[in-house]
Amino acid sequence: MHPSSLTAWIIAPLLLLAACTRSNNILLGTVKETVDGHAIVVTDCYRISVPPPVRLNGARSGYRYAPCRDAVVVIRGDELEVNGTHYPALHRGDSVTVDHGIVLVNGMPKDIENLRVKNRARARPRE
Repeated sequence: MHPSSLTAWIIAPLLLLAACTRSNNILLGTVKETVDGHAIVVTDCYRISVPPPVRLNGARSGYRYAPCRDAVVVIRGDELEVNGTHYPALHRGDSVTVDHGIVLVNGMPKDIENLRVKNRARARPRE
């Protein structure tokens, strides 16, 4: 084996390992961050460098975390929005996982359609 190819076999894995941090694992495609007290995990996100959460100012302050182009998480108080879709209220310390477009809060899927049906049923006046 040529010495330069041997060097490449040694250096390449070291570079990949250097790209893996506590909050970003490029090999598994997982990004982790704490945003406003909530543990956020985004899967299928293969980036060497992940931008940090951005504080939103104004009348509706909160945080916007967009580690990947297809995963944008916005937290404003107890409100959770992922990729433009609003989800049921968050509680202090809840964890959020965005796994291939599926949103889990504390490991449980959040079914938006069931929430809409329940809200419509509550809004109907009783006869």
